[in-house]
Amino acid sequence: MTKQQKIAEFDPNQPGLADASIFGLPFTAEESEIIIIPVPWEVTVSYGAGASAGPQAILDASFQVDLFHQEYPELWKLGIYIVDAPAYWQENSELLKAKAQAIISVLEDGGDLTDHPALQQSLKDINLACENLNKEVKEQVIYWTKKGKKVALLGGDHSVPLGYYQALAKSHTEFGILHLDAHMDLRIAYEGFTYSHASIMYNASQLPQVTKIVQVGLRDFCEQEVAVAKDAGDRIKVFTDLDLKAAGFKGKTWEEQCNEIIASLPAKVSISFDIDSLYQWYCPNTGTPVPGGLSFEQVTYLLSALANSDKEIIGFDLVEVSPGTDDWDGNVGARLLFHLCGAFAKSQGLKVGDRISF
Repeated sequence: MTKQQKIAEFDPNQPGLADASIFGLPFTAEESEIIIIPVPWEVTVSYGAGASAGPQAILDASFQVDLFHQEYPELWKLGIYIVDAPAYWQENSELLKAKAQAIISVLEDGGDLTDHPALQQSLKDINLACENLNKEVKEQVIYWTKKGKKVALLGGDHSVPLGYYQALAKSHTEFGILHLDAHMDLRIAYEGFTYSHASIMYNASQLPQVTKIVQVGLRDFCEQEVAVAKDAGDRIKVFTDLDLKAAGFKGKTWEEQCNEIIASLPAKVSISFDIDSLYQWYCPNTGTPVPGGLSFEQVTYLLSALANSDKEIIGFDLVEVSPGTDDWDGNVGARLLFHLCGAFAKSQGLKVGDRISF
């Protein structure tokens, strides 16, 4: 059966096909325009855990997402497919996380790793394993990109997109990152881990192709991170939650603030979306929640405005979704993922349909 025949026979008014790929869509990877690479990894988590289960939680919840998106009503026809992550990624994550927690425990108690040779070796093993993961992620992204697919990443903790950015750097001589997060993630080798979730934007900034990082919604950072941001000059632009809210209280509209954010971005943009950029009630089980944040409607408005601008969205990652005892986190993550796919597709000139007006 051809893709067009599948579109004709598929009923988007019914729940997604339970035996199909993400969002219950009937298409194969070859028939899909957008490929999602899941990375169930959370080795260096320093507070709450669960992000490695995020991709599965989002996949499970995706079958209940209505496909007739108001802004991108024909998005589903493009095909969105989530590939299988190598089983050993999650297996290695669980094994290495236990070793990492032993290191973190010593450091939090004021200890010194020089007194613990076994932990020093564990640290070397973890840094090497994270480096290998980055290489494998990069290879997967390049593989699907060469097949003409639009590729996105689904974490996992926030350390996992580095290989994704490395792959983008092979295809684009320069690009920026729109970073939505509660945290700056500019710590240098946090707790000794070169590829810590708290160091992702610092590590990304070391790629010469990343010419600008625009951070939105930040409300938790340390002195070192502020120094890194200030030392970077124009390469890192910061819109803290405090400043955004203060401007709003004084009468500056969210549209005006979005225009300012988008204007600060370079021509090509990858989006890095940490779910904890949202108010905590959208993601109650995320690993490092912080009071304050953005609403779901604020972020989707910003993403759509970016898609409608003269900037080109070249990719995105969605990270730090951690499921709890119910389906809420996965539900929010799945709906955010669908919107990200729509913004990505529209920016890439793919047919997503016209906005529905009532």
